[in-house]
Amino acid sequence: MNIPSPKHASTLFLKAVLISIGFIALALCVFSFPNVWVGAAREWPISTYVLYPGLIGIYATIIPFLLALHQAFRLLQYIDTYNPFSEVSINALRNIKFCAVAMSMLYWVGMPLVFAFADYDDAPGGVLIGAALASTPLIIATFAAVLQKLVQSALDMKMENDLTI
Repeated sequence: MNIPSPKHASTLFLKAVLISIGFIALALCVFSFPNVWVGAAREWPISTYVLYPGLIGIYATIIPFLLALHQAFRLLQYIDTYNPFSEVSINALRNIKFCAVAMSMLYWVGMPLVFAFADYDDAPGGVLIGAALASTPLIIATFAAVLQKLVQSALDMKMENDLTI
C-alpha cells in the first residue's frame, strides 16, 4: 500500500473533502429535498406554485456545483503532479469561476419565488437570506478570478524566465 508523502497529504485531504461534499450534495438532492417539498406542500397546499419551481431551481444549481467540484478536484491533481502553473490550471480556475457565476445567476432567477414564499409566510428575513445565498457564489467566483490572474502572471514569469536562460 502506498502511503502518500507529507507533501501530498494536504491535497489528499482536500480531495477527500471535495468527494465528501459532492456525495453530501447528491444525497441532499436525492433524499432530503423531495421530502422537504412534500412536507411543505402538505403544510401550505396553496403555495405549490412556488414549491415545485423552487425544487427545479435547486436541482438546476447542483449541475454547476458538481462541475465546479470536479474542476477543483482536477486542480488538486495538477498540484499533485507538480503542474500548478500551467494553462490547464488556468482553465480549471476559469471553469470554476463560470460555474460559480452560473450558480449565482440561477439563484437570482429564483429570488421572485423566495419573495413570494416569504410574502405568503410573512417572513421578513426570507428575502435577505435568499439574497445572501444568491450572492455567496459570487465570492467564490471572485476568489477564482483572483487566483486565475495570479496563476496567469506566474505562468508568464515562468515563460519569460525560460526564454532568458
